[in-house]
Amino acid sequence: MSVLPVAVIGAGPVGLAAAAHLHERGLPFVVLEAGDGPAEAVRQWGHVRLFSPWRYDIDAAARRLLTAAGWVEPDAEQLPTGGQLAADYLQPLADLPELKPHVRYGARVVAVTRLGLDRLRTAGRDQVPFLVRLAGGTDVLARAVIDASGTWSTPNVLGASGIPAHGETEAAAYIEHALPDVLGADRDRFAGRRTLVVGAGHSAANALLVLADLATQVPGTEVTWAIRAATPARTYGGETADALPARGAIGTQLREHVAAGRIQLITGFAAGSITVLPEGAVEVSDGSRIVVADRIVSATGFRPDHGFVAELRLDLDPVLGSTRALAPLIDPNEHSCGTVPPHGADELAHPEPGFYAIGVKSYGRAPTFLLATGYEQARSVAAALAGDWAAARDVQLDLPETGVCSSNPVTIQESSQESSQESSSGGGCCG
Repeated sequence: MSVLPVAVIGAGPVGLAAAAHLHERGLPFVVLEAGDGPAEAVRQWGHVRLFSPWRYDIDAAARRLLTAAGWVEPDAEQLPTGGQLAADYLQPLADLPELKPHVRYGARVVAVTRLGLDRLRTAGRDQVPFLVRLAGGTDVLARAVIDASGTWSTPNVLGASGIPAHGETEAAAYIEHALPDVLGADRDRFAGRRTLVVGAGHSAANALLVLADLATQVPGTEVTWAIRAATPARTYGGETADALPARGAIGTQLREHVAAGRIQLITGFAAGSITVLPEGAVEVSDGSRIVVADRIVSATGFRPDHGFVAELRLDLDPVLGSTRALAPLIDPNEHSCGTVPPHGADELAHPEPGFYAIGVKSYGRAPTFLLATGYEQARSVAAALAGDWAAARDVQLDLPETGVCSSNPVTIQESSQESSQESSSGGGCCG
């Protein structure tokens, strides 16, 4: 009788890293990717340059497989764009003969459960295979499931209370999410127009920097930045003290643009309503102040979608949406990207044996995720599924101390919604 595979959901950086580690462990696997190719989400922000160099962006098992096939590794100290990460690393990885036959594209997962059992049934549950249902109706049976699907497709809303602002749905045509290609494909939507950027994370900072650049090129381009905090210090971060110079430079450049007036900063602003004006602009109000804009960039982060695993027994932290054990280790009120303690299969485990969420989705709404963390999660979980618990628990992380992802406690105005996670597939411009 054939051994059932481990089902990996998502062919982004962390999903493919999991596949590489499973291969090295001799465990059968199948990667289920909703897109037409690997790193579908990464390619959508392909114009953005990561602030972490290549040495932090390549998984160890993936590197071993690629090197054996003659792959030439990029310069370890260079900063790749998302497009380069996908084309120069993830596509070759997915095309390796060790992985390619096991990766299925156009395979969107719509539900994960146990074969013949719903969430209520207990007896013999851990002896029953997982049933992974795809959008076309195909069922895939698996001995374990690794969910590396990310959060890119489920951005947070603009409304400050965690639900859409009044009129947000009606104004959807005026709202951009996360990382528009301001200087490239999306230039015409922003050139010579008024743009409001809402958010205080890395996505907001990246959008603001390219919009400020556009404003120097095209007269009439105006940029307004609205944050709920009383000060932008959290976004400016460590600047010259940051262990990653490119990340520190983001805060420095942003501060300079604000000081020069190229970016108008509004603090203490919590979006409550959006009104579409007859002339084709929008008004965004916090109840006492109004900002008029032609476009809005909602850089308010992302949230995990646990809907398709609702029939599994999950132990989720009620605040972050991570596992309960992981939550205190990644709490953005206490930790930055670089101060998250090492963690692996034990902290990622649920009451549902054999199910793990890894990558940016494992962090729920916490914005403290780094790509290197996801790779170590993948290694640990693969070791656990192979029964090598000594290796699974020998978790080691080499993370650069952060600047922008501040470890300072936030004020009540600085909720985690305003701190953007950067990628659904594990890392994004947060590296």
